[in-house]
Amino acid sequence: MIMTNPLPASVDETLDLLQRGDYVAERSLATALYLAMKLNRPLFLEGEAGVGKTEIAKVLSNTLGRRLVRLQCYEGLDVASAVYEWNYARQMIEIRLAEATGDRNRESLGGDIFSPEFLIKRPLLQALESGIDGPPVLLIDELDRTDEPFEAYLLEVLSDFQITIPEIGTIKAEHPPMVIITSNRTREIHDALKRRCFYHWVDYPNAAREQEILRVKAPNVPERLSRQVVGFVQRLRSMDLFKLPGVAETLDWAQALTQLDRLELDPETINDTLGTLLKYQDDIAKIQGSEANRILNQVKAELSATPSL
Repeated sequence: MIMTNPLPASVDETLDLLQRGDYVAERSLATALYLAMKLNRPLFLEGEAGVGKTEIAKVLSNTLGRRLVRLQCYEGLDVASAVYEWNYARQMIEIRLAEATGDRNRESLGGDIFSPEFLIKRPLLQALESGIDGPPVLLIDELDRTDEPFEAYLLEVLSDFQITIPEIGTIKAEHPPMVIITSNRTREIHDALKRRCFYHWVDYPNAAREQEILRVKAPNVPERLSRQVVGFVQRLRSMDLFKLPGVAETLDWAQALTQLDRLELDPETINDTLGTLLKYQDDIAKIQGSEANRILNQVKAELSATPSL
């Protein structure tokens, strides 16, 4: 049996909660998260891919002992995939059995086959149901990948935590779920939906916080290598690249270098492993070779002048 932990009673407790889940957060994020939980409002998180938006919902689920219900958004997502659909196979079997036995008329049969037992519940409908561990954490991930009609459908769910099914009626959550919505901002989300949420922009971390993230998430990475990796990535983020590396790529790169038994960066290793950090060939071609060597020299010079971040 999963035991539900109480919600944090302050911003400081929210910071502690995230820290227990190995999430290194800024106070502004903890404040937005605390207020969203306290006032039962969805939290809308925008930011570049790989900065840790999705991870927040996972940490909340683990640290609070709540079930995580995840709706991964994509182009063409519809009600049947996100909310509910009828189990047509079971309905047909029920109709055939009724015809064979002749024990029900058409009107009563129609009511029977459109009852909850024939309903297939998808993530949004599942999230309205509390379990033994309390209301779930609902993650609506990458909402910007969907289209505007689905976005409009969410308004009822996020305003009143209810869903209307024409054949049954309105299903309302007895206890609202904790809702985290993420967007990589590939398109703008409509104001009507944003008004129903608290908002926070999740930015790339500064060097000190990224160093702390590496210490927490990849403690096996040598300290010297970790500092060089963070310094190199921080400089890449100031460049004109098609896709800047996120925190996820920083972690991947640091762990890959550790698997290669590297204790510090060198030009050859950087050229050989850029594919774990950068995901577009044009970006890799721009950095490989002399540019990578120039950045590395800058990083080493700064670290020599400043022993610790």
